[in-house]
Amino acid sequence: MRFKKFAKVLLLIFVLSLNVFSQSKVGTTAAPFLGIAVGPRAIGMGGAFTAFAGDVSTLYWNPAGASRIGNNEIMVSHTRWIFGTSFDWVGVSVAIDRNNSVGISITRLDYGEEEVTTIDYPEGTGEKWDASDIAIGLSYARNLTDRFSVGGTVKFIQQKLWNERATGFALDIGVLFITEFRGLKLGASITNFGTEMRLDGKDLFVIYDPDPNASGNNPAISAKLKTDDWPLPLHFRVGASIDVFRTESNYFTLAIDALHPNDNTESLNLGFEYSFKNLIFLRAGYKSLFQKDSQERFTAGVGLNYKIGGLGFRFDYAYQDFGILKNIQSFALSIQF
Repeated sequence: MRFKKFAKVLLLIFVLSLNVFSQSKVGTTAAPFLGIAVGPRAIGMGGAFTAFAGDVSTLYWNPAGASRIGNNEIMVSHTRWIFGTSFDWVGVSVAIDRNNSVGISITRLDYGEEEVTTIDYPEGTGEKWDASDIAIGLSYARNLTDRFSVGGTVKFIQQKLWNERATGFALDIGVLFITEFRGLKLGASITNFGTEMRLDGKDLFVIYDPDPNASGNNPAISAKLKTDDWPLPLHFRVGASIDVFRTESNYFTLAIDALHPNDNTESLNLGFEYSFKNLIFLRAGYKSLFQKDSQERFTAGVGLNYKIGGLGFRFDYAYQDFGILKNIQSFALSIQF
């Protein structure tokens, strides 16, 4: 009965995603930063985290996993992203009781700043322009049974390019089912289902001459340029994780995710995590397998967990091969309380 409930919800999410994906095109979405992997634990496992629900970063991968974390947790993550940009994520999950939890997350991609140059001032005007993206999410997860969980996240999204901004809202929905076979978990999520985004700002105001070849008309009419609307990067994920072995002192877990996005081709993520006495963690994986022209490849990571009094501290690090873009490195500090 529990599996039938899970299958019905999974089918509903899948049908919902097909209605949107049927009209999508590769590389034609706004806010692509929403597709950047969150958390070095997940990154080290190749992004195969939809059914893993191992830490608070599950708010990004599958919000249903937040009620399965087992404690309250806060994570601060920093990633040295490509082309010298900086990607940061902060997440907090708090258990209301044994079956309900709430969470909040903040995602930010900082592109840095540069001097403004023009034809008249090729060395710079003295001004500086910058660009950044941000998303703020509020999550809720609930264990409907001892094995079946659901969760969702409401997000506010903003992209900023100097004086222009684009804003939008999105919804993430996830489900998680824990079987009785070797800790096998099945998960699914659909993320960034929401509004379209359009840039708007003062730099779009221009002086316009509707007929430059005519004389006697007003050649300086105030006008405003209109930019196009762009959809959000909708991602549908299904995943599974299973314990190859688990004892009192160590475990070895394999995980796999299938990703169906509306702004790229389908792919698989593979990964594993080995834990020794819940103190040392080793991870490795492969990201974007079978995705056309992907530069994302091998991943690896380590983690250290230590308890002081009633607090647990964990440090995680991940490395990801990015092909011709070289590599990225991610760091995170987590506190369990």
